[in-house]
Amino acid sequence: MEDQSKRTALLVIDMQKDFIEEGSVMWVKGGKAVVPNVIEAVEFARRRGILVVWVVREHDPQGRDVELFRQHFYSSGKVGPMSKGSVGAELVDGLVIREGDYKLVKTRFSAFFATHLHSVLQGAGINSLVIAGVQTPNCIRQTVFDAVELDYRSVTVLVDATAAATPEVHHGMMLERKYFLFSIFPLKEMIAVDRY
Repeated sequence: MEDQSKRTALLVIDMQKDFIEEGSVMWVKGGKAVVPNVIEAVEFARRRGILVVWVVREHDPQGRDVELFRQHFYSSGKVGPMSKGSVGAELVDGLVIREGDYKLVKTRFSAFFATHLHSVLQGAGINSLVIAGVQTPNCIRQTVFDAVELDYRSVTVLVDATAAATPEVHHGMMLERKYFLFSIFPLKEMIAVDRY
């Protein structure tokens, strides 16, 4: 029987200081609470030989590649959120990209939009995705929907390693799973049943 871990990737989405640290204009209130579970998910993936893909936002410091509705954060010479090379664009403390991991830079919600993620995953023989990170109604949701549309065999959201600004918003997205054919599992259950 084929080892499915070789055909699975863990996508860790936007676990950057500008999203996780309080005080940033992009702060996701529930983000800090899931950091320990994201760390555990990454460690488990590495032990299993699962490809870890760090999906991060990095923008031109002048905001030339940012969405129209966020361009005001980059006006008047200010360094906007997730500007390339800024402290805010760094991964939150406790998360580190290691040799063998893959870093993907995006400038929109979905990790697939205008990136080469699908090609990288196809080239690696990946057909299943496990997703962690922030923010559930935006980047997590859009990435999940695109993965389903691209016919990934299995798309699973780690419900306790993803977060939104409020628990209500976070759980609202989880209700959509029955319509969009993705799964949700708590991290400990995924590990216990060796599901990924």
